[in-house]
Amino acid sequence: MRDGYPMHRWVFEDAYGRYDIDLGDSNVECGQVGDLAVPGELVLDYGNASGTEALRAAVAELYGRGVAEVGVTHGAQEALYLLYRTLLRPGDHVLVLSPGWRQAVAVPELIGCRVEVVEHLPTGHPDVGGAVGALRPDTRVIVINTPDNPTGKRIRPSDVDSLVAAARSVGAFLVLDEEYVVDLGADSLAGRYERAVSVSSVSKVYGLPGLRVGWLCGPADVVANAMDYKHFTSIANSVLAERLATQVLDRRAEFHARYARLVTAGRPILEDWAAAHPDRLRLSQPEGTPFAWVDLRGAGSSLDFCRAVLDEAKVLLMPAEVFGREHGFRITFAREPSTLRAGLARVDELLRAVPA
Repeated sequence: MRDGYPMHRWVFEDAYGRYDIDLGDSNVECGQVGDLAVPGELVLDYGNASGTEALRAAVAELYGRGVAEVGVTHGAQEALYLLYRTLLRPGDHVLVLSPGWRQAVAVPELIGCRVEVVEHLPTGHPDVGGAVGALRPDTRVIVINTPDNPTGKRIRPSDVDSLVAAARSVGAFLVLDEEYVVDLGADSLAGRYERAVSVSSVSKVYGLPGLRVGWLCGPADVVANAMDYKHFTSIANSVLAERLATQVLDRRAEFHARYARLVTAGRPILEDWAAAHPDRLRLSQPEGTPFAWVDLRGAGSSLDFCRAVLDEAKVLLMPAEVFGREHGFRITFAREPSTLRAGLARVDELLRAVPA
């Protein structure tokens, strides 16, 4: 199983504690406990497996759905795991549109499913046409991450209807990893198909991955089954984390404005930096993500380059190798401009040593 999570090994083992500027993680710059009001009167009991009524209502409001269609989980990771465990059976066919979270392949394979990965188009966009062509009568689940990680590309609007029609034709569930969707009411694909389930959290857009609060939103029976299975995993979330997450969603306009400010300020800084190195870098323009993909031109591996950046510059980047790719890295630009400029300046010094 260790081979299933090379990103975790890179971030939590190889790089942990060795950098002071984080340009690798895919979330907007992290917030602090002081940004929220800690409820001193809160009783630290077990809470509810499905999440507090207040938090479920806040999530439901994001989508314009009912509370029964929402379950709260220990991060988006658990939401996806619960879906795979409750929707899939040994022998089921699973289509995974790449790129995306490695869990979409690893967990169904552990269940005994036949997993087929449809690689992305040369542009980095999900290959919906390829997925439609790979569809089978026994396809049980189609997994798509949009906007996706690490290319930063989203499903093309012209492809949405094709994807939904394909799923409906065989009765497949559509599992949507929508961690990077800011406006879930307007942009989530969950409302386009009756068997679609959206997964998100307060980690990426809100910059609070340490709260470990995520959710799934979809058909009420699917949510109920997933929450039943949760008794075998985390039982329930932290009631403190859920109370804080409810505050966050109640103040979502404020957090969305912060996200927009950091993304809007950071993107031209990154673009100018990449443009200054045309012989070594090629920036792929993101489509609604706080990070971008950069092709690294020249000799040597991107893993070696990112290790040098980590060791000598104390900056975290996400090398292509952790995504099963080569010659590139993911870089996050949703940081305070001063932090972003300082990090890029440090990377500059090592970039000049890369043979063109």
